[in-house]
Amino acid sequence: MAGTEEQPVKKATHHSERANQRRVAMATLVGTTVEWYDYFIYAMAAGLVFSGAFFEPVGEELGLLIAFASVGISFLFRPLGAFLAGHYGDKIGRRAMLVLTLVVMGGATTAVGLLPTYADAGIIAPIILLLLRILQGLSAGGEWGGAVLMAVEHAPKGRRGRAGSFPQLGAPLGLVLASAMMALMSGVIAPGDAFVEWGWRIPFLFSFVLIILGYIIRRAVDESPVFQEIAEHKQQSSVPVVELFRKHAPLVVVAALVFAACNAAGYMATGGFIQSYAVTEVGLDRTDVLNAVTYGAVIWAIATYLTAIASDKFGRVRVYQLGHLVLGVAIFPLFWLLNTGDIAMFYVGLTFFAIGLGGTYGAQAALYSEMFPASIRFSGVSISYAIGSIVGGAFAPTIAVFLVQQTGTTNSVGAYLLALTVISLIAVSLIRDRSGINLSISNEAEQAIGALVTDKRQIPAAVEEKA
Repeated sequence: MAGTEEQPVKKATHHSERANQRRVAMATLVGTTVEWYDYFIYAMAAGLVFSGAFFEPVGEELGLLIAFASVGISFLFRPLGAFLAGHYGDKIGRRAMLVLTLVVMGGATTAVGLLPTYADAGIIAPIILLLLRILQGLSAGGEWGGAVLMAVEHAPKGRRGRAGSFPQLGAPLGLVLASAMMALMSGVIAPGDAFVEWGWRIPFLFSFVLIILGYIIRRAVDESPVFQEIAEHKQQSSVPVVELFRKHAPLVVVAALVFAACNAAGYMATGGFIQSYAVTEVGLDRTDVLNAVTYGAVIWAIATYLTAIASDKFGRVRVYQLGHLVLGVAIFPLFWLLNTGDIAMFYVGLTFFAIGLGGTYGAQAALYSEMFPASIRFSGVSISYAIGSIVGGAFAPTIAVFLVQQTGTTNSVGAYLLALTVISLIAVSLIRDRSGINLSISNEAEQAIGALVTDKRQIPAAVEEKA
């Protein structure tokens, strides 16, 4: 009788676990999509509107540089957001940080939609704009790490790549939503001068609706099981950031460099440079360009999901290496095809470029989570991601504008991106693939050693074989 009674309990438990994993996947997907929607809306508006609306007195060229620099300024505050969220995420939990970062990001974005322009309020308008951008940077610095750990730490070891793809999908899906909203306003609801006068504000104000949706979903998920275990055994690090850099500084640097190329390449499109260049220099229609970028984001999302799944079968490092090779090959053709002035050729270039982006992004959540010990994992993944964002994406659009202004050709931008891609390829090749390693706090001794192929210290033979 006892045996007949146990089976339904096991089935019910298994069903409950799968249901919770689905809730976590939805919470991380919706939350990061909202976060990145907010981020990308700003970047697109910077290239299409803000140079005139907020920086008009300095002239068109310098105004465009400053507008793109305002995109990059937020990246400088990402590490601070990562430090804060990592510290408290390792001490009080992943879920609380997820909810807080969502509210801060969405509130700042909504406020941008209500800002007066320079013509209405003078110098105070760009100052407030920059302060709101800083808040976005603080929020983004803490968002990613929490979402990633909620997804990966809830997942079975053989499905971490797939589970980690859901927070990763937030970036391309956020770009899809942002591009679609901008295209809708520019091409249908507020075409022409109306878009510059008031149409650009609607996508920012729409963020308020998304915040409510994301907040409700994120509040409904359980805390990460790894953090529950850490809290139960009272094994939280007192100062996780200090411990991270004292014991794992080289690992943070390598992890940051892994992300540099993907971030820089991605911000050519998400940071507004490609949209601005295609409209102002090549002469393509603004709405057509926004539609093309929306298409590219869909391809990016598909490639992100498929490569994340592939990393569960073939390993994170191998998939990453292939992704960097595809990205490196696709960089120059993207700009060559764009410069033809044929929108169809732009679509072709974006296709291969987006596949490369997905290949260098899909496995990142699982890769990072398996690199750092449990008690400092939130700090490790958040800070590595934030530093990689600065090295790669912070001022990539600004650098691209400057290079084109100085050289008169996008080949210089291609060379810049290719150099970063080579650096990231070398960096990921220095990481030991630890797919499936036990992420529990009880296995922290193994987690703390051997994440780099150059690190042979204290690695027992049994651990070496597992790695």
